[in-house]
Amino acid sequence: MSIERAALVAALDELLSAKSISDYCPNGLQVEGRPNIQRVATAVTACQAAIDEAIAWQADALLVHHGYFWKGEFEPVVGMKRQRLAALLAADLNMLAYHLPLDYHFELGNNTTLGCCLQDYLPPFTVSPGSVDQPIWQGVFEQPCEAQVLHRGIELALDRSCVWVAADDALVQRFGWCTGGAQGFIDQAAVLGLDAYISGEISEKTTHSAREQTIHYFAAGHHATERGGVQAVGAWLEREFGLEHRFIDIPNPA
Repeated sequence: MSIERAALVAALDELLSAKSISDYCPNGLQVEGRPNIQRVATAVTACQAAIDEAIAWQADALLVHHGYFWKGEFEPVVGMKRQRLAALLAADLNMLAYHLPLDYHFELGNNTTLGCCLQDYLPPFTVSPGSVDQPIWQGVFEQPCEAQVLHRGIELALDRSCVWVAADDALVQRFGWCTGGAQGFIDQAAVLGLDAYISGEISEKTTHSAREQTIHYFAAGHHATERGGVQAVGAWLEREFGLEHRFIDIPNPA
């Protein structure tokens, strides 16, 4: 089956409430391609490798979390930016990007999918979703557990090593997470009284915040923590419109 480009963009904009969330980049269609779409490739980032694989698969659209045209970025279309855009335009490939709308969606977002993934590898816990105003998702274990259990569960869930800044020998009952580059929310996590906080990256000051506020911090990878959202949206497009979907995973150590 296929869908017109305009109908696809409208459906995704509505699904993800794209127009109601202030962001650092434009959400929705960023590069216009062919008018009819049957195959949708998804990826975390619209890097050259993802573009090349989407073209090789003969995708009609590439849907990503990290797209282009960020506030404050170098504007001239030269070098790497030119090469990426040239490849998309030459292949008549649509490129869509949803950043914060894909982080915070209650059913398909990165934080929701990360929480579901963690539930498969950790002791039972209940989940309280975050929001744009309070972006930290929270989990409460039925029984407090050692931080080592949480650390190991994260690594198993994401199939990668995870940096752990330990907060003494404190047990964990309440923990939170916010995917990607949200390490700056660790102070908010401490204010919420959480025993542990998970994000994708770590900054120099994150370590000191964790130690001095006695909160375990886990840096599980920007890419790794944000693989779920685009895959969930791709599966939704398969169900709703009968489109073909393929997730392109370009490994990234960050």
